[in-house]
Amino acid sequence: MSGDHIDRDIDRDIEIGALAINVTVPEALRWTDNRRGEEFTLTTLNVRLLPSGHLAAKAYGRPTAGGRGNYVSFSVPDRPELANLIAGAADRAGAMWSAHQGLR
Repeated sequence: MSGDHIDRDIDRDIEIGALAINVTVPEALRWTDNRRGEEFTLTTLNVRLLPSGHLAAKAYGRPTAGGRGNYVSFSVPDRPELANLIAGAADRAGAMWSAHQGLR
């Protein structure tokens, strides 16, 4: 069922709890951070669209030394290139969502 087929009264009653996307951080933009004495390489962003329309993001990664360590979340540094990646990913996801072709 595409968005064009939803009755507008029903559309207003649909409550969306969250919109989130996972974005792979390109190699050139990856960074490291430490938690409990262990260094992590941050490789993935989880970007959420908040009810206010703003974006929120957390970074995730694995221990730089390797192994199966915990998948730990970190704050995203305030870097223009990361902000551009997040905004670009949100724009692309929005376009993909709006062009959906219904359930398969």
